[in-house]
Amino acid sequence: MTRAAIYLDHNASSPLRPEAREAMLAALDLVGNPSSVHAHGRALRNLVETGRRQVAELAGAEPKQVVFTGSATEAITQAILGGARAFSAGAVALSAGEHAAVGRAAEATGLPVWTVPLDSEGRIDLDQLATTLQKADEQSETLLVALHWVNNETGVIQPIERINALVGPTRHTLFIDAVQAFGKRPLEFATSAPDMVAVSGHKIGAPAGIGALLVKSHADTVRLIPGGGQEQGRRGGTESAALIAAFGAAAAANDYDDETLSGLVQHVEADLRKLAPDLVIFGQGVNRIGNVTNFAVPGVGNATAMMALDLMGLSVSSGSACSSGKVGASHVLAAMGVPRDIANCALRVSFGWNSTKADAEAFLAGFETLLSRQKRAGKAA
Repeated sequence: MTRAAIYLDHNASSPLRPEAREAMLAALDLVGNPSSVHAHGRALRNLVETGRRQVAELAGAEPKQVVFTGSATEAITQAILGGARAFSAGAVALSAGEHAAVGRAAEATGLPVWTVPLDSEGRIDLDQLATTLQKADEQSETLLVALHWVNNETGVIQPIERINALVGPTRHTLFIDAVQAFGKRPLEFATSAPDMVAVSGHKIGAPAGIGALLVKSHADTVRLIPGGGQEQGRRGGTESAALIAAFGAAAAANDYDDETLSGLVQHVEADLRKLAPDLVIFGQGVNRIGNVTNFAVPGVGNATAMMALDLMGLSVSSGSACSSGKVGASHVLAAMGVPRDIANCALRVSFGWNSTKADAEAFLAGFETLLSRQKRAGKAA
């Protein structure tokens, strides 16, 4: 299969960093089990604990607060399904813009799911969140509140400080999906309000197949996979020292530059506006993470656009890659009140650690070609 020349889908998965590759390959040369007490096992245990310290440093956490998992989805499921059990939750509260992994984990608890709406810019409605907390208190229910920090589709940054202030001091449990924020926003887990936070390796240049759940000491009993007592009994299964070493190396090498990537996004959006004056940029009026733009040109369907751009060697998406074969309207945009005909035109372009201005220029040239072809086809019809 021919590889796309230009990769513009870092929010789905960022390319493997050379530091992560080197750490992983070195670990694969070792033999043993990290839980074994002999020299071979101790060598692997050292890699695991080094990776734990490196991830903890980027997360502003203590190493003992880092529980390695097989993915961010597993970490999310452990937090929600395991957390609901551990804290005897009576309901789960989440926003209408959560990732499918959060929504499905909430459904799997079998508890009532209370949904907090988004506003038209994609921000969580804090007044409704406060009302939801009040409702739980009036009904003597304990809530497990599961909210995202940065939306994976629009890049909208949620008001995390205000969320922390609303939920943190209460008796309710707060879980934050920080998959798109990790390595991009300052995360001081050890001193912040959330009880649990999920992060991912492959969003920052580690391989897929490794994530982590950050837990405060009172959430240390949250379990999903009992297993044989690995991760201090918090997640069973032999740790993959190679993936953990790669995750740690990617965390240590993280050099995310929001200013530079914001410059690429602003350049793309400005030129798109020249090409298509009716351009719609989702979340344009609020604070967004710098590496992503989610936009629509009315009349340019995302399925057609993605295929055409792919044939030009440009990899973009229409939203989350975690919905199999997803092309079409997004639940996030629907929650923002975006008309379906506009949502069906949504495209997401996201940059990362190895993106360049040349990548942005290549996309703009390709999109201009796409628009020109569509105009010619329209005239011919």
